[in-house]
Amino acid sequence: ILVGGIVSGGGWYLSRTAMGPTIQWTKSNPTPWNTIEPNQGTKLLEVNQKFEKKWSRDKL
Repeated sequence: ILVGGIVSGGGWYLSRTAMGPTIQWTKSNPTPWNTIEPNQGTKLLEVNQKFEKKWSRDKL
């Protein structure tokens, strides 16, 4: 059970990191981090910060 939890947690974190704003998968938008607005949060856990909306990548 412990190994299964570690593997699934690692897979979840890897998929979340791959969809982050600093990873470039396509050449159509070479700078995806420039589309983030000041009122959007990109972190997994935002402590003491209130953002109006959460940034998400449209497609991979």
